[in-house]
Amino acid sequence: MVDAHQTFVIVGGGLAGAKAAETLRSEGFTGRVILICDERDHPYERPPLSKGYLLGKEERDSVFIHEPAWYAQAHIELHLGQPAVHLDPAGRTVRLGDGTLIAYDKLLLATGAEPRRLDIPGTGLAGVHHLRRLAHAERLRGVLASLGRESDRLVIAGAGWIGLEVAAAARSYGAEVTVVEPAPTALHGILGPELGALFTDLHREHGVRFHFGARLTEIVGQDGMVVAVRTDDGEEHPAHDVLAAIGAAPRTALAEQAGLDLADPQAGGGIAVDAALRTSDPYVHAAGDVAAADHPLLDTRIRVEHWANALNGGPAAARAMLGQDISYDRVPYFFSDQYDVGMEYSGYAPPGSYAQVVCRGDVAKRQFVAFWLAADGRLLAGMNVNVWDVAETIQQLIRSGAPLEPTALADPDVPLASLLP
Repeated sequence: MVDAHQTFVIVGGGLAGAKAAETLRSEGFTGRVILICDERDHPYERPPLSKGYLLGKEERDSVFIHEPAWYAQAHIELHLGQPAVHLDPAGRTVRLGDGTLIAYDKLLLATGAEPRRLDIPGTGLAGVHHLRRLAHAERLRGVLASLGRESDRLVIAGAGWIGLEVAAAARSYGAEVTVVEPAPTALHGILGPELGALFTDLHREHGVRFHFGARLTEIVGQDGMVVAVRTDDGEEHPAHDVLAAIGAAPRTALAEQAGLDLADPQAGGGIAVDAALRTSDPYVHAAGDVAAADHPLLDTRIRVEHWANALNGGPAAARAMLGQDISYDRVPYFFSDQYDVGMEYSGYAPPGSYAQVVCRGDVAKRQFVAFWLAADGRLLAGMNVNVWDVAETIQQLIRSGAPLEPTALADPDVPLASLLP
């Protein structure tokens, strides 16, 4: 039971935190809800930062989760531009950067992740960028437009989703793009060699240059500005700007300082939580990019950095804080749009976990569905590329755990729904 005398505090002003606050109110919680955001902007969604907003197709206001007036209407107390700097689980208090001490009955850590930094000479030069926050996207949007007007060069370190989405945006402005990636293909660690090459070819067709099997070792500057990058194989690439897109690290400093259990950094790190998104402290939950959860369906601990996890994980954590019986077992899901290719990926198939990849449709025309199968025939993950209205069925097949026949999966004349047990 919860009542009007209780205070629930949410640390983190991203999608998970904002949706948790919304859910507390929609579930009837009448106590205080305090949302602590270290950015000065109201909570916003991150996918547009590398997609529609970066491309210039969406306006700044479109990224916000709620209208600013909504928070006052819902009696959500906002602390904008105020980082939480200390957590005391014994005293159940959190201290803000300005010294404000806030007591809580329940706490949600939705602190998200931050871009990994290049540890090489030259990162302090003007023209070195990261993309995680709205301010980053605002700056990068202007940079890409300028590069396009001058046909100047952008070098991107990393051929993951963010790197490729920014590459597509940069080419749409007319900028020259070189992507440096230590793996042999784009998205190699996510999609494997079978399908990473497909996205490599897509970008090459649009004029992106790739330098695989190499890492940046130096960003070369002149008069404080970027002029080139060097790689560990002795190559040098001219550049006017550099984007570091080498992944994100969970923001666990507050949890670590408070003595909460953390997940193994070698397995992605994050704050360790159970299936109800509870941390090792029963009064503290965690959700979104920072949470490494025991996943009941996948039977492993997993940290998911994608939009859908924040969208659904924040509300799940809020309901758990209210005492509801929660088992957060959603199938991981994400999407991407690059040029004329749209895709959705459902499931979890890290390298070494699957035995084969089966495709149905026309891979050459980039209109197909790919399936990652375990050795026993179970579906681990599926990706639909320019094929729509199948993601839900793919997730149902993953949930079923039933062995599937590869030939049936590959046959477009066999409805996917007919393979459900």
